[in-house]
Amino acid sequence: VGCDRSKNLVDICGEKNFQAFVCDALSVPIRSGSCDACISIAVIHHFSTAERRLATIRELARLLRPGGTALIYVWAMEQEYKNQKSKYLKEKNGSKDKEEEINTGMAQRPLSDQMPDSSSQDPARSDQVLNDSKDEGCDAKPVADSILPVHTNRTSFHSQDLLVPWHLKGGTKKKGESVNKVSFPAGSKESQELSPVFHRYYHVFCEGELEAACRSLDCVRVQKSYYDQGNWCVVLEKL
Repeated sequence: VGCDRSKNLVDICGEKNFQAFVCDALSVPIRSGSCDACISIAVIHHFSTAERRLATIRELARLLRPGGTALIYVWAMEQEYKNQKSKYLKEKNGSKDKEEEINTGMAQRPLSDQMPDSSSQDPARSDQVLNDSKDEGCDAKPVADSILPVHTNRTSFHSQDLLVPWHLKGGTKKKGESVNKVSFPAGSKESQELSPVFHRYYHVFCEGELEAACRSLDCVRVQKSYYDQGNWCVVLEKL
């Protein structure tokens, strides 16, 4: 059984005859202790405070039966690890349309492919209150004046808390939605018809940060913690 905040993604699951429903990761409408296993892929890094990220892990643990296991993947600050670049950085010039990526089935593709595909040189910054503490020992620069930097796609991260541009290619602007204009090379197809651009919040995790959050909960035991293609990953067991 799958769940997601996006109704459109859940609808796609339904079209493929999979069981899925819309919900919030902080409050999953499933009975406590009823799951043998849970998987959280590329979700927790969208919560903007350490408290909410920890609450999401606690909610994941609540769903597990004693002895049940969970797998968590989050985007890593370290896109170069042990002198190896992640697939995210290597594919700087090989991006695909987001619609194509969704339709081909995200679960069947490498996690690094599930990241935003569109690059942006937009230097714009977005006002957003940042209520989060930085972990010591991380090389990330603190965000000043509660302003979040906008990430340039397929590049290394310079801040743990940032906004990633999402270009809706071929999409239309809905009523009430704000759209930022982005400049494209003259003569390009994009310059002729600008697409809507939205900024999505990410908190990228430093080494040991996800594992430390999991270990702070008395109800679980960390079985494994590892790095996988630009993601920090933890396997935990419900006690």
